[in-house]
Amino acid sequence: MALNPNRINKKRISNRYKMKWTTIARLNPNSIGADARICPVSKLSHYDKKGQVRMVDVTEKPATQRTALAEAFVKMRPATVKSLKRLKSPKGNPLEIARIAGITAAKRTSDMIPLCHPLSLTHIDVTAKLCQNGVEIASQATATGPTGVEMEALVAASVAALTIYDMCKALERGMQITNLRLVKKTGGKSGVYMRERPEK
Repeated sequence: MALNPNRINKKRISNRYKMKWTTIARLNPNSIGADARICPVSKLSHYDKKGQVRMVDVTEKPATQRTALAEAFVKMRPATVKSLKRLKSPKGNPLEIARIAGITAAKRTSDMIPLCHPLSLTHIDVTAKLCQNGVEIASQATATGPTGVEMEALVAASVAALTIYDMCKALERGMQITNLRLVKKTGGKSGVYMRERPEK
């Protein structure tokens, strides 16, 4: 049956599409034409009520002990792993240099991440373990202060992974850096966060 254009409720259709577009904009604020006011970002700590970026004011927050653990993985071919086992990298021992690079990077996190607070780390440790198909990297950062050390741990793991790539790229340029993630954090108002591990 043909649709009679004279019987179309234009207001109802307009409202229907308006509601649909609002839903899309909420789900994806980057949608073309989406009004930023529909999806306010004031709930994110690095934005004010007007949506402008800011450094979080932690002046009134109490200093507590903070810890964070992060990890990353550098996936490589078996031949590359074999060369690392024999320490036949043209630049020296990649695992040890990656450790030092990660520790150094953690202490410079606020210089690389614009809105991070400069923190006095009381401890930072990075491990790089050779396994069957690559290198497992783990980092742990600790500080006593008004804000967390998640970014310091993540920066340490990521720079250590990048260092492994730089040290081994002469052997394999197709290496992949994967699974960069926060594993655990403690301290602060939000308490403990622990990433769930998939069952093996």
